[in-house]
Amino acid sequence: ASMLAPLDEGRRQRLVAAMAEVERLLLAGSVEVAVGSPESADARFCLESYFRELKTRFETGFELSDNPSPDPNEVTPPAGGFVVARLYGEPIGCGALTRIDAATGEIKRVWTSPSRRGLGVARKMLHALESLAREMGLTRLRLDTNRALTEAHALYRTEGFAEVERFNDNPYAHHWFEKRL
Repeated sequence: ASMLAPLDEGRRQRLVAAMAEVERLLLAGSVEVAVGSPESADARFCLESYFRELKTRFETGFELSDNPSPDPNEVTPPAGGFVVARLYGEPIGCGALTRIDAATGEIKRVWTSPSRRGLGVARKMLHALESLAREMGLTRLRLDTNRALTEAHALYRTEGFAEVERFNDNPYAHHWFEKRL
């Protein structure tokens, strides 16, 4: 307070905004993404949180039975991969990669805790999944998403994914994307 007192209102606001940006950047730098088991406690926490969020965000709700998660064997190396993002050891995000064929993989279940959005968590997880795909010899990635997940559309487009024709029968998908690796 003593540091802010001599400043006029405009400078106080600028300083507070700058301090908030520094805090955000420090948090973002502390996010760790690691390949792990889709059956771990952290992965289950993230997936359950993701599914709860979909129920509230999708205009028709969400039922897991209509769009089941991949079998754990499909998202475990060498068939695929599963990543968990953590901040100070707490799980804050997840994502999965499954092999479709010799050249193609599909990104699924990318989720970031609402309280940690804006830190680049999803981008870090997407990069980790792309690295896994390259290690698996994949040359193309696909994904689908719901129209309500506008922040995901923006992320995928800025990361080089292009919208393509429907390639699956996911009842919750409205947009399909593809990227050449």
